[in-house]
Amino acid sequence: MVILEAGVFATILVGFLGTLFKGNLIMKIMAMDVMSTGVIAYYVVVAAKGGVFTPIWLPGRAVAYADPVPQAVILTAIVIGLSIQALMLVGVMKLSRYYPTLAVRDIELKNSP
Repeated sequence: MVILEAGVFATILVGFLGTLFKGNLIMKIMAMDVMSTGVIAYYVVVAAKGGVFTPIWLPGRAVAYADPVPQAVILTAIVIGLSIQALMLVGVMKLSRYYPTLAVRDIELKNSP
């Protein structure tokens, strides 16, 4: 379990560092997606339990059932993350119409007084 958590934290860190240090807007969006994937994976690692069953009622089965709420939260987070990523990519497409480059430094230099 410790190795999984370390891998997930490494994924989050790589995404965060990519967001900070990449100069291309598309690469920044991809790094944010990697970071979001790491956060969702961390939630799954923490919520994973052994010995629980899906919450389907069967007569005569008295076992521990898994809580379905975390699964719904994760599915919602995935959908929201996908829609935010699509919105950011549309913003980059609009920005690319006005500037011939997607380098953050060049765009900042053209907009500075």
